[in-house]
Amino acid sequence: MASSSMTSSRSSSWTAKQNKQFEEGVVTYDKDTPDRWHKIARGVSGKTAEEVRRYYEALEKDIMRIETDQVPIPNYNSRGYGGRF
Repeated sequence: MASSSMTSSRSSSWTAKQNKQFEEGVVTYDKDTPDRWHKIARGVSGKTAEEVRRYYEALEKDIMRIETDQVPIPNYNSRGYGGRF
């Protein structure tokens, strides 16, 4: 599901554990928190504040594209699925 903005913004891949740590940091430190990216990065193993900030900005761009219908809706077809979902 990664969009071109996500893949181009990631200088390295993120593990499931790092994603979870990132999510917890974003919930803990809101946008008004001083040194937000440094504080979040402290909780994300192996990532810098700059990597965390870029990752967040890429996610924001992806969400904006989805909300403004710039991401095409997949054309699911029942063939191959037995017609059951």
